Amino acid sequence: MSDISPQDVAKKLLSDRFMRNGPVASTLSDPIEDTYMVVTLDELRPYEHDPRLTRNPLYDDIKASIRERGLDAPPPITRRPGADHYIIRNGGNTRLAILRELWSETRDERFFRIACQFRPWPERGEIIALTGHLAENELHGGLSFIERALGVQKTRELYEQETGKPLSQSELARRLKADGYPVSQPHISRMQEAIQYLLPAIPTLLYAGLGRRQVEQLTSLRRTADRVWAARGGRAQSHVDFPTLFQDVLVLFDSAAGGFSVQRVQDELVGQMAELLDMEYDTLLFEITDSDRRWEVLSREPNDEPELNTTPASPQLSSAALTEPPSLPATPESASTTHSAPVAAPHATDTPSVAAGRQVTTAAGTEEAGDDQRATLLQEHIVSPAGTTERLQSIQRLVADHTGEVLPDFEHNVLQAIPIQVGSLYPISDVWYIEPSLDDPDRLRMHIAQFAREIAGEAEVQDLVESCKAGIGFRCRQPGAEPTPNRYAQATVALLHALSTPYLAADERVTSIDLSFLTEILGTLLLGAPAGTGAQQGLPHRLSDNALVKLFRLLRLSRRLSDIETGILDGDHAITGS
Repeated sequence: MSDISPQDVAKKLLSDRFMRNGPVASTLSDPIEDTYMVVTLDELRPYEHDPRLTRNPLYDDIKASIRERGLDAPPPITRRPGADHYIIRNGGNTRLAILRELWSETRDERFFRIACQFRPWPERGEIIALTGHLAENELHGGLSFIERALGVQKTRELYEQETGKPLSQSELARRLKADGYPVSQPHISRMQEAIQYLLPAIPTLLYAGLGRRQVEQLTSLRRTADRVWAARGGRAQSHVDFPTLFQDVLVLFDSAAGGFSVQRVQDELVGQMAELLDMEYDTLLFEITDSDRRWEVLSREPNDEPELNTTPASPQLSSAALTEPPSLPATPESASTTHSAPVAAPHATDTPSVAAGRQVTTAAGTEEAGDDQRATLLQEHIVSPAGTTERLQSIQRLVADHTGEVLPDFEHNVLQAIPIQVGSLYPISDVWYIEPSLDDPDRLRMHIAQFAREIAGEAEVQDLVESCKAGIGFRCRQPGAEPTPNRYAQATVALLHALSTPYLAADERVTSIDLSFLTEILGTLLLGAPAGTGAQQGLPHRLSDNALVKLFRLLRLSRRLSDIETGILDGDHAITGS
């Protein structure tokens, strides 16, 4: 067979049977598995159903972080079938808006081209996207109560489209939990009340960030006042129905959230109801508040907003990450920052009963002014969810009232001072709480070293503890040959050395301190010698109560120092989302 020339090969390849007959794809299809890809801002758009409707409170901090460091955590992206653009899959709309701003301001390519993880659009894509955005927004700056409520309402619509039938609140709660955004049925009920009765009257106030506690107070006031109105035959005595009356009263207070007081709403509502029902203000006020208290005891459910591990190092309040706790007794820390809120003067058109009612609320602002500070203090003291519910606690209180038992009240007892204020350079009024002024590495080391010296001082070996600017703030040195320290002194130094030495550089560590006997004397040092042993066996006596509390405080401050220096920050100190 003769060789075929290149021209003959080319002619055969270009013959009809080798020509493409199928359609030519204009674009490649999306990957079917998670894939990293580089996209531009022109190809990426925000998720249009993002539950966040207002500016992220951490916006400026996140922008500063991205400007300096770049995008540490690019948002995951996806694309609906047939769409010509990518969208944010769950969380990240704030980061996308910031990237657009930075690209416009700098024209820096690192803000225009983003390496993102693409995830295929799932079968239940719209529901997964919305619940994912709800969860991620909680992690990166939080949502206001009304944003969360509207997000849950939108999710309910998607579920009903999916199932083709209306969903009960219990079924909605079950589906939300299954999709990774747990919200209990009682809280869903409060959300729907807020959308139905509060949002039409006070949208400015709600979008400004009115919190859950105040929303609950308003919805509770509405329910109890409505019951009293119906019991008194309000519609028959006037031409106004209660929903209209409540809306007319509430709309008077639709302004910035800073000066809002539920007590003023109650005062105005009770005053107008008293006029329309021809009742004494004080009588009607007592009837409403007494009914509210009885209703709360019998029907109150657990605080159950979604717990989404918003800040892993931060203590949690019950099962709610975002709960605003009830009022607590003032502490020395909170008392210094509590201010009285201004009280509205009587209106010129007020009746005597309405004016009197306003005077009853003169001190109401003071109580609410310290709520945020008290809430912060309470959250700082809770390190694990409570193994109970508000409903169970209400039943326990009812039983205790009948039996005469006095139940412990955590929220009132948690901030009580521990009486270790004498004999220390830094008095300890609270083992757990760390004041903002102390929340700094240098200040923490100073306090830690002082507590270590005072603990050692009880064994008369304080000279063996010296301050340093490394580690947790102190290091121990080997005792001299004369005089020989007793077993208590040796055990105390060994304990402090064991705590401090792992955090020191190798060239700063003292290797001559013997830690081998710490395992056999640690229990004795902390708990005391067992009966029938002790001095006769050469065991050290235990730390005093004062020294033990100082040790607890030293551990708490050292853990906080470690968190700061390893980048694990609590609450508002963290810059998340970049």
